[in-house]
Amino acid sequence: MTSELKTAIESQHGGRATLVQSVPVKETHAGQTVWEGVVHVFNLADNPKATRAYAWSSPIEGSSKRRYFAVLHMGAIKSPLDAVRAAIVAEHRKG
Repeated sequence: MTSELKTAIESQHGGRATLVQSVPVKETHAGQTVWEGVVHVFNLADNPKATRAYAWSSPIEGSSKRRYFAVLHMGAIKSPLDAVRAAIVAEHRKG
């Protein structure tokens, strides 16, 4: 699993990703769990924008495939929870 996440980071953002740790994250809104899972924290070498990235995957509804998320540690994104929140907000804007 982590090799797919490493590939997602490197293909989406460039640089070389190295796994540092895996962090359990639970995001709730109005008392309901919006997302719960493990976010993998990677150090990122040779990237001009960030030295760290966060990655995780979620199942795609109605499919056996997974969707991979890769978010850079920059700007307002300072933790695995921030990365998950940013991805949720981005998804709702698309929807």
